[in-house]
Amino acid sequence: MIEKKFHVNLAVLATGMMAFAGVLIETAMNVTFPTLMKEFNISTSQVQWVTTIYLLMISIVVPLSSYLIKNFDKRRLFIASSLFFLVGVIVNAFSINFTMLLFGRILQGIATGMALPLMFNIILTKVPMKKRGMMIGIGNLTTSIAPAMGPTYGGILTTRLDWTYIYLFLIPILILSTLIGLLAIPKEKVTKSDTINMKAVMALSVMFTGLLCFFSYATSMIGWLALLIGLIGAYLFNRFNQEKQLLNLTVFKNKTFTIYLMAFLVYQIILLGISFILPNFVQIVLETPASNAGMMMFPGALVGALFAPVSGTLLDKFGFKKPIAIGSLLAVIGWSSFIFTIHTGIIPLIIASHVIYMIGVGLAYSNVMTVGLSAIGKELQDDGNAVFSTLQQFMGAISTSFVAIIVGVFQKRSADFAQGTSTGSTVAIVCLLVILILSVISVFASFKKVEKE
Repeated sequence: MIEKKFHVNLAVLATGMMAFAGVLIETAMNVTFPTLMKEFNISTSQVQWVTTIYLLMISIVVPLSSYLIKNFDKRRLFIASSLFFLVGVIVNAFSINFTMLLFGRILQGIATGMALPLMFNIILTKVPMKKRGMMIGIGNLTTSIAPAMGPTYGGILTTRLDWTYIYLFLIPILILSTLIGLLAIPKEKVTKSDTINMKAVMALSVMFTGLLCFFSYATSMIGWLALLIGLIGAYLFNRFNQEKQLLNLTVFKNKTFTIYLMAFLVYQIILLGISFILPNFVQIVLETPASNAGMMMFPGALVGALFAPVSGTLLDKFGFKKPIAIGSLLAVIGWSSFIFTIHTGIIPLIIASHVIYMIGVGLAYSNVMTVGLSAIGKELQDDGNAVFSTLQQFMGAISTSFVAIIVGVFQKRSADFAQGTSTGSTVAIVCLLVILILSVISVFASFKKVEKE
């Protein structure tokens, strides 16, 4: 029997299309929140779960990626992910109530939680080292550019058609990605050599759910009870994970890995943060339609998309310091300028700030991941990738909740809802700026150490 060839580029394209679609609708739904609240008669705290429950499911599923990849061939995992996603999208496209909508989001979260690590596993195991930086850069388009494009996509469809078209238009794309994947990913022999630690999975689920609920309801007693439950889950996870590792936490012993992981997560937090702040600010404060609010983020998204693969090529040719340093500085400059430009109400200035920030993200985001994963041994690559992907999605969920609660606090305290939104948005931007600056300082301080290694 002739063994079918593994088409790496097409396989990355297929898994990347699915992951892109998944990440796209993380933020595409943000601009639909006012519409969903009216249609389903729900509150702000409830509608937020459209995004957070999706990210929560990804955070829970991604840690299983190491076990799944070791015990099932890539083709089977790809097919399972495609089916979960297609069913989830169809459910959402025809949702008649909020519960049905959340169920579809759960299925999509499971699918994306499988697709993201599968894509990076294909890159890390099938792509030659000399091309790996560029391919990781292309792969990271799904997680760095899609969140910025989401509001544009969602805003246009919500204004011109209906929010359900956000999902309807994804169906043919997902069918196409499935067909490409079936062509590119052959069946491979896999020897089942691992079992799953269900106690650790349950404890991780309790920890993530508790912590996420805390950030969603931090101003109430429910939030503090959720924090207690999350901490208990963290204790149990640490205990059960030692019996049989679900996530290999020894990767954190490598300081370089940890520093660059933190930098990567900060960029993720801010990417999701601005995707929530900007569309809501311009709709509520500047009274701009959802479609225009979404379009404001498109130039930055396009620029970021162009720079992401280029950054990997620059790393392959010139090393990591220059693209990361330049990207980090531009990110700080662009994000700092939001504090001043957002209150002018001058759309071109706001767009310019976003473009500068996204150039910085494009240069630095995927490269800090490449450096972080390169700092650990080859035998820990899958474990490091699982940690990156797990925390990436969880911190995205935390970011959405964190920003939403800051804005919400000031909305409630202000007699003028628009003024409260404006003040809350500014405070959220400043808080994220502080985190970004601290992260950049840590990365710059690590340059000499990484060079020695």
